[in-house]
Amino acid sequence: MRKYLILAFFTFCLLPASAQKKSHWLTGMYLQWGYNTEWYTKSNIHFNSTVNGVPHNFTMRGVKAHDRNDLDGIVKKPLAVTVPQYNYRIGFYLNAKHSRAIEFNFDHTKYIIYNNQKVKAKGYIGNDHFDKDTSFTHDQVAFEHTNGANFYHINYVQQHTLLSNKTRPVLTAVWKAGAGFLIPKTDVTLSGKRLDNKFHLAGYCFGAEGGGRWYFAKRIFIEGTAKAGFANYTNSLALDNNGRINHSFGYFELIGTLGYDIRF
Repeated sequence: MRKYLILAFFTFCLLPASAQKKSHWLTGMYLQWGYNTEWYTKSNIHFNSTVNGVPHNFTMRGVKAHDRNDLDGIVKKPLAVTVPQYNYRIGFYLNAKHSRAIEFNFDHTKYIIYNNQKVKAKGYIGNDHFDKDTSFTHDQVAFEHTNGANFYHINYVQQHTLLSNKTRPVLTAVWKAGAGFLIPKTDVTLSGKRLDNKFHLAGYCFGAEGGGRWYFAKRIFIEGTAKAGFANYTNSLALDNNGRINHSFGYFELIGTLGYDIRF
């Protein structure tokens, strides 16, 4: 996964350098790196998989889940920068004032359902058909995207200067909106069998984000934003080749990043 992120980074860095010779509509770019924490709405999760020859086809309704930001990992292992829930942004300014931009926006988030919660479950496991309130143990059902729920967005960005000195902005308001796709790595347990799946294109997402930037140096800024969005996993991997899991949820996210402006 990391090699793809590195390839994407250098691709986005090289594109503007070649484009500026032919066009003046790209006036600069910026890079950001930071961390996040989330809250999720309830979700209806549908499982369709075969475990040891036994079909599992059922839906859990109103499932509660939480994130795992691992922000203490920054102190415990400072070099393991991708262990906590992290974010990066690569943006391209579209005008001389840098008030408009197009941005590639990635959020590495983690989604984990609570164990032993009471939910409405309907469907069947083998010959056992059910439609009732029940609590599944961790060995019976566990479900998480912990190597990423992984939201990839293309965003339109606007920035408005709130405070400036004689040469540059100092404080700006920023908002973003866009849509994209989901590439989670789903870890699932059904009836005692567990599989930590591969990365997989599994659905779509959209969201909006707003906050502010503080330019404490000419090119360096800190950005803090709040983001709300919707993620729909239509095609998450299950325990067998033909099995799938689908669910959707809304989310609220707080993000802090450190950024650097590059002018062409």
